[in-house]
Amino acid sequence: MRKSNILALIVPVALALSMAPSAFAQDAKMGFFVTSAGSGKGADLGGLDGADKHCQTLAEAAGSTGQTWRAYLSTQGDGAVNAKDRIGAGPWANAKGEVIAKDVAELHGANNLTKATALTEKGEVVNGRGDTPNMHDILTGTQADGTAFAAGEDRTCGNWTLSGAEGAVMVGHSDRTGLDDSAPAKSWNTSHPSRGGCSQDALKGTGGNGFFYCFAAN
Repeated sequence: MRKSNILALIVPVALALSMAPSAFAQDAKMGFFVTSAGSGKGADLGGLDGADKHCQTLAEAAGSTGQTWRAYLSTQGDGAVNAKDRIGAGPWANAKGEVIAKDVAELHGANNLTKATALTEKGEVVNGRGDTPNMHDILTGTQADGTAFAAGEDRTCGNWTLSGAEGAVMVGHSDRTGLDDSAPAKSWNTSHPSRGGCSQDALKGTGGNGFFYCFAAN
């Protein structure tokens, strides 16, 4: 076979092999994202099941397959659930393959979550403080160590079922930026409660849009 013909066969095959693993690797690596859209009903996510389904739907639409996705959310009251216990063992990487934490301990310690790494499932940066509109308030209903709040003051909008003027939800800042340099202002998971209830307008009022964190649990 002539040399030119051999090259004509080899080059396309080599290109195909070099491109396919890269796409697969990126899909396999993504284990964390901020939802690119909320429920549209404020903090009413349809409970944990509804939130998990939303994570799963967005992940699969972005090309992630073979993974079980869980929302990083806690609940309060009888049978309270800790967000940190729902998300698997790690490590977790964003849509660009950047590791944001190797395990649960690092996630709740010196993690790699910043505005530049807390990306959506589409690999997009979430608007933060200084952007219009600001959407850095991320629903968590969770304390800094990943555990649930005690029953009493609502911090989960009725365990993710309220969307009106009643209730409140704890949010974190995806860009790690707030009004000052305090620990809460820089917290990704427990910055401040919502004001004015659990509606979409209430969440927007403090710099949110009903987004939440999703993690691959397997």
